[in-house]
Amino acid sequence: MRIDIITVLPEMIEGALHTSILKRAQEKGLVEFGLHNLRDYTLDKHKRVDDYPFGGEAGMVMQIEPIDRVITFLKEQRHYDEVIFTTPDGEQFSQASANELSLMQNITILCGHYKGVDYRVREHLITREISIGDFVLTGGELVAAMIADAVVRVIPGAIGDEQSALSDSFQDGLLAPPVYTRPAVYKGWKVPEVLLSGHERKIEEWRLNQSVERTKRLRPDLTRNR
Repeated sequence: MRIDIITVLPEMIEGALHTSILKRAQEKGLVEFGLHNLRDYTLDKHKRVDDYPFGGEAGMVMQIEPIDRVITFLKEQRHYDEVIFTTPDGEQFSQASANELSLMQNITILCGHYKGVDYRVREHLITREISIGDFVLTGGELVAAMIADAVVRVIPGAIGDEQSALSDSFQDGLLAPPVYTRPAVYKGWKVPEVLLSGHERKIEEWRLNQSVERTKRLRPDLTRNR
């Protein structure tokens, strides 16, 4: 899989792409990243990629020309299954989204910035718009890193224990159950006896019940359609 990221702040995301699971996935040849500085695709001598909005609204807007140039360049190299724009008013990113994207060969992520992007980019160059929540960040670089991490970790072979990724929260629409490790007793706080019993069926029943209870208590919105 290849993930290309278009950004005005490549240094903000570079470290995340070469750490932990993402680093190991690259070393295994499971994923390849391409970072593209949008300023390299502008004809402006000062490397500006933004301008004032028509109509006099406050803030600056990302220009269409450099974005079109970089996307056109990338598409000349390979076919892209999705060209994603990170924006607060996009579709809500979820585990299901990550699972879907992990099955694709090539995706591009355009990191939003400033007041927004010339809307013609969204109308003509983007295939999908993604948000991680109803709030605004300085830029989409952190969002792109989160998308990349969520997508790559479910690619078979990216993590040592594939079952671990499959049992993460939200994979089955439920929050994950509580987990414990040694010591079994600490300051009088005990690990639930069922987890020490070795009884596989009872343990699985306990985990499912805990997942359902935690989801109803902490994220009731996830249970409305169940």
